[in-house]
Amino acid sequence: MFLQALRMTARDWRAGQLRFLLLALIVAVAALSATGFFIDRLRTALNRDAHQLLGADLLVFSDKPIPEAWRAEARQRGLLLAETVAFPSMAQAGEGDATQSLLVALKAVSPGYPLRGRLKVTAQAAQAHESIGAFAEGIPAPGTVWIDPNILAGLQVEVGGTLRLGDKSFTVARLIASEPDRGGGFINFAPRVMLPLADLAATGLEQPGARIGYRLLLAAPSTRQMAAVDGYGDWLKAKIKDEKLKGVSIETLAEGRGEMRATLERADRFLSLVGLLSAMLAAVAVAMAARRFMTRHLDSCAMLRCLGLTQNQVTGIYLTEFLMVGLAGSLLGALLGFASHFLLLEMLGKLVTADLPPPTVTPLLHGVATGMLLLAGFALPPILQLRNVPHNRVIRREQAPPRPMALATYGLGLASFFVLLLWQAGDLQLAAYTGLGFLGAFAVFALVGWLGLKALKPLRGVVDTQSWRFAITSLQRRPGATVVQIVALSLGLMALLLLTVVRGDLMTAWRNTLPPDAPNRFIINIQPDQKDAIAAKLAQAGVQRAPMYPMVRGRLVAVNDKAITQETYEEERARNLADREFNLSTMADIPQGNEISSGQWYADRAGAPAEASVEKELAKTLKLKLGDTMRFDIAGSFVDAKITSLRKLEWGSMRVNFFVIINPAAMAETPQTWITSFHLPKQALALGNTLAREFPNLTIIDIGGVLREIQTVLDQVIVAVEFLFVFTLASGVLVLYAALMGSQDERTREAGLLRALGATRKQLAQAQLIEFTLVGGLSGLLAASGAAALGWALATYQFKFAWSFSPTVWAAGLAAGALCAIIGGWLGLRSVLSKPPLQTLREA
Repeated sequence: MFLQALRMTARDWRAGQLRFLLLALIVAVAALSATGFFIDRLRTALNRDAHQLLGADLLVFSDKPIPEAWRAEARQRGLLLAETVAFPSMAQAGEGDATQSLLVALKAVSPGYPLRGRLKVTAQAAQAHESIGAFAEGIPAPGTVWIDPNILAGLQVEVGGTLRLGDKSFTVARLIASEPDRGGGFINFAPRVMLPLADLAATGLEQPGARIGYRLLLAAPSTRQMAAVDGYGDWLKAKIKDEKLKGVSIETLAEGRGEMRATLERADRFLSLVGLLSAMLAAVAVAMAARRFMTRHLDSCAMLRCLGLTQNQVTGIYLTEFLMVGLAGSLLGALLGFASHFLLLEMLGKLVTADLPPPTVTPLLHGVATGMLLLAGFALPPILQLRNVPHNRVIRREQAPPRPMALATYGLGLASFFVLLLWQAGDLQLAAYTGLGFLGAFAVFALVGWLGLKALKPLRGVVDTQSWRFAITSLQRRPGATVVQIVALSLGLMALLLLTVVRGDLMTAWRNTLPPDAPNRFIINIQPDQKDAIAAKLAQAGVQRAPMYPMVRGRLVAVNDKAITQETYEEERARNLADREFNLSTMADIPQGNEISSGQWYADRAGAPAEASVEKELAKTLKLKLGDTMRFDIAGSFVDAKITSLRKLEWGSMRVNFFVIINPAAMAETPQTWITSFHLPKQALALGNTLAREFPNLTIIDIGGVLREIQTVLDQVIVAVEFLFVFTLASGVLVLYAALMGSQDERTREAGLLRALGATRKQLAQAQLIEFTLVGGLSGLLAASGAAALGWALATYQFKFAWSFSPTVWAAGLAAGALCAIIGGWLGLRSVLSKPPLQTLREA
């Protein structure tokens, strides 16, 4: 039987029966494998060396000097060590009346820093501003410092000049172009001054009560010794818990680079969306290809039954044939995906390291498994129907209805569909949204198509032409096939529209979350009597929008009259949040970019009780809910505020955001400073130096480098997403082709019969044009509606950015649907109209 299956496979391949099915599998597996190989290599690289974002494999943070016992334990485990001490301080330059002062982020580093990643330094300010420089060899030499380029103008100092830190003067040796473990805290956005840890004591700045952060950096000597790092982390966590230590935390890679988290999460969702669309469309294409294969083999199957083969033998032959096709398609698709992922890596450029580890075999196995899952779920049901073909079909052209077991296999297809979605997405919510949306669109398209056919029936005699009546009659004669064709065309076009018009809208909305005029400067510590003067300076410099917000420092000490202690929260992030001071604010109206998710914004009035609006993720972390009362210690005074609303906000917008906002009436007597963020154009860069000279108390934070880094990542990921969309586009084209070719054989026989009965070529050509225009136009409108709805749902619930409908999608859908249907119909039936009717009927 295996030899017979091989012969039939070779025959079907020569006849072109298997090529479409093989192509559908190759495209689907290639799309999923390209993403799989890329993610697999990137994940392996992160496990190996992406801890450069921390400067180490493990980072211990403490607000007190690191105990020597902790260092001894690390050395005993064979780990590499380095230390940093960071805190804000004033730096000075110049002499006498020309002395300039500036608040800087001081960082003292020990030899060996950083343990992971490399510092870049340069002597050119222009290069440093663009993060261009040479890899640093070691740390600053004794008596020297490396500084941010922004300090040059702020203190009017040059490379080679002198900078004073406390009691000691230093020579400015280099400018810092890139610092891998800088992080995203506010103090780290201040200009950096880096000096040797051995010189810190001579400055006299390390005083009791100062807000100093001590970090112990640890790394394994090699990747094979990472277990020692994990063991040390477990040891230290246990020690922190047993001794109830406060102000100590262990930082991991997941907690670093928080300012890029929203961008990277969206990138991951977009990549998942590409895989989902490819999987769904490939499933449809495979199912339609298998159905066409089944209809074309009914006669062959009946002949095999007449020659003595049993149902099981027939089933075995076709299953063997499909197994060979599935393995070949899956392997070819996986190899194509492997080759394509190199293009993906090239497009991502600097986003990933150049020395990625070699790929593993896992994505290859996943690709083959995906192809076989598609084949089992969507090709098996039509093939199992072939076992029920009766012997007498050789004489009588009829087919028995599907048996219950054959119908039950469609449940397998549905289950395979959801397994594939969940596997590819890695996110239950995204898989559920996309899968239910796809199935919902399938049901709605089928219903609307059936209602459309019903509505056409009374219109048969509206137009008094034979071609119109031929077209309407043809649509009415096979309602099931017509509805299937409408649904398939709609699904294929919906994907194509989602990949073109709607995808462009999604990408535009994504880019708009970080527009070119996004704030690139923060000013903090603005005193109340300085607000108007600073606002006037900003306006003179051409700054368009610089809203100022009050900022109040307060510590959360109790919730619902229950004091916050070290034992209140088990989660480390919750403990860290509760253990630090909050940047509170107060304002009458909800700030830009904030949205109330539950509750109501307070109505502030004279004598009103204290009410708070809390960011919803903070509320989730600290287990806060509407109606809870938070007690804050603000400069020795206590404020009890009831939570009346929870807010969603966009952390990636670079605007000023606050975890907690309290109504102004309750905060009128609290000490306040002000904060603002704004976009400073390049032609007004001198404004920062002017403000620093006229208002020495201000802290001006330049986040232009962070914005450039995020924008670079965004641009590179969008290119990668668009590259992967090519595979999904190919899947959509396959679905369109399958939909248009699904009824080709039946239409060919009908056209030959009508010509034999006297219909002219012109009448049939016009009838086909009308029929395909009606089917394609309806499919296009349905597809546009589905694509717009899916785009809105994805933007609103998954990617979390504003969405606006574009009427272009409906015009494009109508035109594309009609054009695709007309071209496909002409390609499929053009030979029928040029052949003699007798020849057409004989070949059919």
